[in-house]
Amino acid sequence: MILHKNESASKSDMEQVQLDGLKATVQRVYENVPFYREQFDALGLKPSDIQTVKDVQKLPFLQKKDLRAHYPFGLFAVDRSELVRLHASSGTSGKPTVVGYTKKDVQMWSDLVARAISLAGGKKGEILHNAYGYGLFTGGLGLHFGSEELGMATVPVSGGNTERQITLIEDFKPTVICGTPSYMLNIAERMELMGKDPRATSLKYGIFGAEPWSEEMRRTLEEKFDIKACDIYGLSEVLGPGVAMECHEAQDGLHVAEDHFLVEVIDPETMQPVPDGEDGELVFTSLTKEAFPVIRYRTGDIASVTREPCACGRTTARMSRVKGRIDDMLIIRGVNVFPSEIEHFLLQVKGIVPHYQLHLMRKGSMQQVELQVEVDEAFYGSIGENLKHEKCATLSRQIRTIMKNNCLVSVDVRVNKPNSIPRSEGKAVRVVEQMMS
Repeated sequence: MILHKNESASKSDMEQVQLDGLKATVQRVYENVPFYREQFDALGLKPSDIQTVKDVQKLPFLQKKDLRAHYPFGLFAVDRSELVRLHASSGTSGKPTVVGYTKKDVQMWSDLVARAISLAGGKKGEILHNAYGYGLFTGGLGLHFGSEELGMATVPVSGGNTERQITLIEDFKPTVICGTPSYMLNIAERMELMGKDPRATSLKYGIFGAEPWSEEMRRTLEEKFDIKACDIYGLSEVLGPGVAMECHEAQDGLHVAEDHFLVEVIDPETMQPVPDGEDGELVFTSLTKEAFPVIRYRTGDIASVTREPCACGRTTARMSRVKGRIDDMLIIRGVNVFPSEIEHFLLQVKGIVPHYQLHLMRKGSMQQVELQVEVDEAFYGSIGENLKHEKCATLSRQIRTIMKNNCLVSVDVRVNKPNSIPRSEGKAVRVVEQMMS
């Protein structure tokens, strides 16, 4: 169901909405955020220079390092007395990035997430099981407020306590479930270990995101739960979940909320625009945010954009599934590869489950790469629980060949018994780096 007329607006109408929002946002940051005013003045730019949507390319980029340099409130465009919510990143790689919301921002966010849930198949009067983490992370509260805005009864279970999750799914009978794809797989496997069939639940739709995941993982989750699994995109610096959402009808790219965000795709090396359909770094400019507007924020996420109409009837631009993050890209013996690329081909191998880890071990300039995989119960039974069986050696050779032929990387492969690779209750840990003595 299309909730807002802008989802099916004509190109000219959408461009006018975007231009109005862009002009207002540029004026807002110039007047209220010293960082932006200094950046604009250094380029000789004034808000009045923005006369078309394409004029956004005249404006300077914003990067995560700028957010950290102005920690905590240096990029806010409102007085702190107007804030009603603060969220922040984990800060594992330095100062956290902090974002704020006015009352109007929270309502706008709720509206957009309601729109996203509707895109995925959610309906007023039904129940949504929310297994995203609550707290400073935007996922849990973002989906929660959007679900309530849509008129769904929301189960705020958060992440973890998997057996309780299963009980609530069985007893409350939700139609929609939200969480990271790796944790959803964890729930399905726990149900199977408990002798329960995930396909027998009331679930019809899944809203999964917060980590890169492949089409192969989608097929696995859809088969496990007998649902439609849809991708959601967002990041706290831009808003949170709801920036873009895949429709359950086509499952062919994520619809960007273009009336609230202007999306660009650039070459991360040259910082020049790339053609539609070509992979590059996603860049977003907010058009309606009050507390924390962003101008040309470089997300670090690699994807492409298409502007062809969708089978669902919406006309908004669609972004591809995120291939990976620039800072997640691995260099394995001189070859660039994203973990999602490895997952794409790995999950096509029969006899293993969708749990894996790349162990990168370094000693000086030397690098050893080990891809750890886990066999399923049927394979394990067929080898008599003997991981030294010739079938394991054959499986290892098969995976090495697939990685070499498709990802162009040479890796050692370690075959593990079922349930030996750590399961996720949030974002999966796919890469483990170690220094060897």
